[in-house]
Amino acid sequence: MNPGCLFDEIRSASRRVMREARYLAIVTDRVRDYALSLPLEQAGSPQLDKSSHFLNQGEATLAYIITLDAINFGSGYFPRLEKRPGMSGYFTVAASLNDHFRASGPLSPEALAGLTTRDCVEIFGQSESNQPIVELMSLFARSLNDLGQYLLAEFGGRFAALVAAADHSAERLVRLLARMPLFNDVQQYGELTVPFFKRAQLTAADLSLAMGGEGLGRFDDLDRMTIFADNLVPHVLRIDGLLRYDDLLAERIDREELIPRDSPEEIEIRAAAVEAVECLAEAIRETGRPITSGGLDYLLWNRGQQPYYKQIKPRHRTRTTNY
Repeated sequence: MNPGCLFDEIRSASRRVMREARYLAIVTDRVRDYALSLPLEQAGSPQLDKSSHFLNQGEATLAYIITLDAINFGSGYFPRLEKRPGMSGYFTVAASLNDHFRASGPLSPEALAGLTTRDCVEIFGQSESNQPIVELMSLFARSLNDLGQYLLAEFGGRFAALVAAADHSAERLVRLLARMPLFNDVQQYGELTVPFFKRAQLTAADLSLAMGGEGLGRFDDLDRMTIFADNLVPHVLRIDGLLRYDDLLAERIDREELIPRDSPEEIEIRAAAVEAVECLAEAIRETGRPITSGGLDYLLWNRGQQPYYKQIKPRHRTRTTNY
């Protein structure tokens, strides 16, 4: 297995989707100017928020990151999530899990394997009368059950053994995680199989951040990863004029209509973000400046946190376990 080949498959599939895309396009004549306008100093030194993440606790932090990324989805449900004051949906989930770890210790594989929907409702501070969120909590329970069972069956019930099996390769970790159904982020676009592996890639990146890039947090091929294809980076690129959406699709998103999971529109949006960032990275490298897709993802994701990008138009929403 050559490091990076899976990531090249993601890039290749996304490029092929964009050749056939019907619902949106990359505005190619704007790529170079946009790339050169980006504040690349903001692409470096990402950090995990210390107040909402369980950090600096050795293997317990390792367990926290893998557990969190097993449920790091729900953006299509988040408008209905009961959020903590001043927090987004993601930070509400991360902080709730952090609180649980601090109060009760890490969730063991045995505990994960037995979690119920009601357990997740309680852990994440939700209401059983909020039906869409109960649906999300049932998906959280299913993903955490899968994780617990996988650790017990294949890794002696140890999170560290799972990560050690990757042998310092993000690609290998992605493949190991993708053996669990809800981590297996692969979609079908006509006859083309399109892998994205958003959460599996993000797990490697988060482990590296949480563990300081050392020991089990060292991955020698992080620079080969693609962006973490979700609904925020394409939204930023749409607002900034680098992605052009079909009028009808744009209208559906603007009126906050859910875009169905696995629909051509949803796959094209994700593929467009992957391919657009690859084009931006290539334009930047042509000027002699080093950049990775992950660095650009971090820059654009943080740009999307600005009030302007949240207020001018809504991003697309899809009820999916992929992001």
